[in-house]
Amino acid sequence: MVEPASTAGPADLSGAVAAAQDGDEGAFRELFREVQPALLRYLRGLIGDDAEDVASETWLQVCRDLPGFSGDYANFRAWTATIARHRAMDHARRLRRRPSVAVPVETLADLASSADTEAEAADAVATGAAIALVATLPPQQAEAVLLRVVMGLDAETVGRILGKRPGAVRTAAYRGLRRLATLMPEDSP
Repeated sequence: MVEPASTAGPADLSGAVAAAQDGDEGAFRELFREVQPALLRYLRGLIGDDAEDVASETWLQVCRDLPGFSGDYANFRAWTATIARHRAMDHARRLRRRPSVAVPVETLADLASSADTEAEAADAVATGAAIALVATLPPQQAEAVLLRVVMGLDAETVGRILGKRPGAVRTAAYRGLRRLATLMPEDSP
């Protein structure tokens, strides 16, 4: 059985959700810092390189709709993942209607980079490789793995997001993880 990475981070942030709804910027910042990394990984698995743009659209909608939200921190995370999924589907439809032209990398060579540390590069490569590997799974398995493992949501919540039964979510996540295990290189830990 797949266990979520974490259901509420180091602490239950339900108080931060309520404070953010009342306009507390510090509380919203705390929620953003806790949810954003997993949200980005989830979106990278769904739509690849445009994940940051879609995450931005997600947070804009969260800000706009937060006063009408009701629930605790776990519900907030699920609500945010649902919004992200809808924004990702909208983005994919938009790309199909209006394909973009790729810019040659040579054009970008003169642009300075603000983050050039070895640790960040190694982390980005490892995370990117893992998300790319998950993206090779069938779509239902990939999304179940991303929501369960990367976002840390429980099967019931993922079932509501995907419109599936919790058992179907568990099965898809299990099959996806089992398939990933066969795809892992032999020298991986």
